[in-house]
Amino acid sequence: MNEEIDFVLTYLNPNDVEWQAEKNKFIPGEMADVNPNRYREWNNLQYFFRGVEKYAPWVRKVHVVTCGHVPEWLNTNHPKVNIVKHKDYIPADWLPTFSSRCIDMNFHRIPELAEHFVYFNDDMFITNPVEPEDFFKDGKPCDTAILVPNQLKVSGCIALHLAPVVDTAVINSHFDLKKTVRQKRSNWISTKYGRSVIRSMFLMSYPKFCGFKPNHLPYSYLKSTYQTVWNEEAQLCTLASSHRFREVIDVNHWIFTYWQYATNQFYPRKVNDGYCFQLRNVKDAEKAKKSILAKRYKLVCLNDTLEDNSSFETISNCVNMALKTILDQKSMFEQ
Repeated sequence: MNEEIDFVLTYLNPNDVEWQAEKNKFIPGEMADVNPNRYREWNNLQYFFRGVEKYAPWVRKVHVVTCGHVPEWLNTNHPKVNIVKHKDYIPADWLPTFSSRCIDMNFHRIPELAEHFVYFNDDMFITNPVEPEDFFKDGKPCDTAILVPNQLKVSGCIALHLAPVVDTAVINSHFDLKKTVRQKRSNWISTKYGRSVIRSMFLMSYPKFCGFKPNHLPYSYLKSTYQTVWNEEAQLCTLASSHRFREVIDVNHWIFTYWQYATNQFYPRKVNDGYCFQLRNVKDAEKAKKSILAKRYKLVCLNDTLEDNSSFETISNCVNMALKTILDQKSMFEQ
């Protein structure tokens, strides 16, 4: 692949007193998702940059998206680092924002962002060599389009994870499942999906897209897909972006992933290229640690889903030790 590829990384320092003071000026609405794990500091971002230098030296730029602060150790003079403040690309009417929806649904506005870019949350790491073709092939994003029934998780009176349902409904208003599959069946029935393809084949008998398996791994996007969806669904995208805090009724950036699926603008990716570890307890952390040390995957996500906040230090130390073991050399991204 000859196209240039950028990485986009979102960063937040929840311990910044100025950020805390700004956040406390606003009262979240009843539908806001203010779970503390949305803002928790794991102190392991240096391993993301070490992974980039060691395993993805071909990347053109790493755009670090921040409200303004940056890690003290980050070498902001590195030629591949571009610090992007929210005010640099998010319309002023939506600032300040404490919602990931607003932050990641407007990436196409980042000045000089490449057409081909990969979005990393700050809990995603590269743990083995990767090539551009792991993210884009023949100019198309690499992804796993696996159909699943959408499910709602309920906590109290609030339905969580509603975004996939809303995103899927939008896709169904624009596209026909059977027509999409007929246009490129190999995108939907692929051996790269493993046994999951069997369930997908069954769900293809339905007239509508029922939902997509969440990957929770670095997301390959075309900037032009962002612009197309904004052109088609400006009202929904604007509504999600305008909320000061993320709300359960909002669409999220998966709508761009789903749009790429529905237009067949993607290339099938192996399901075992990466893995998302749900860190609910110490047992989960030990499982992630063993996998990282064995270097079983190219990409990992260490998703903060702690059931008991008192175990946070034990869990963070466990996974951070594993990352430090395989990425022990300080990178040029660090001062």
